[in-house]
Amino acid sequence: MPISETDRLHSQLSRLEDQFPGFRTEIVGGTIMMSPVRPFHGETIFLIQTALRKLGTEWACISDVTFVFSDADELCPDIALVPRAEADRNLSAYPPDLIELAVEVVSPSSVRHDYVVKDRLYAQRGIARYLIFDPYRAECTTLWHPGPDGYRGRDVIPYGKPVELALEIGEVRIETDELPVDRETRTQPPGV
Repeated sequence: MPISETDRLHSQLSRLEDQFPGFRTEIVGGTIMMSPVRPFHGETIFLIQTALRKLGTEWACISDVTFVFSDADELCPDIALVPRAEADRNLSAYPPDLIELAVEVVSPSSVRHDYVVKDRLYAQRGIARYLIFDPYRAECTTLWHPGPDGYRGRDVIPYGKPVELALEIGEVRIETDELPVDRETRTQPPGV
């Protein structure tokens, strides 16, 4: 029985996850991506999850869990807001149609993927809202109104001002004044 390219990628991904703890790995566009995780990344995720929990017990934040978009794209959002009943199944992979809100926290190696590639992929699957928190630019990009080429609505909110979301499942306010900012590393999002 021939081994497919997808099977090869999964096998490689599995080995890399074991060999490089502390790196986030996912398959994007048929390529295995590895990103080192920094302390500001984890702290930002924690603070956002704390705010999102105010949406109630029917919803759960899951982090770094695989969502299979296609054979070439298995994404692991930093935070995916999904129904609690699905999160309670404790699976290693879920369908992306469950995601009510996707959140990414930018790292130096993920800039293009977070701002360009995932914008398109999340929108194509109809994920209603996508937030990009960027500790290097000290801002949050909020995206809504998904379409086939990406999100049609976009706002950029500087850290220090709250991110206010009116989702179908409720309203939430994410305070950004305490989110960590990396003043040493500068990145520029491509294509924005």
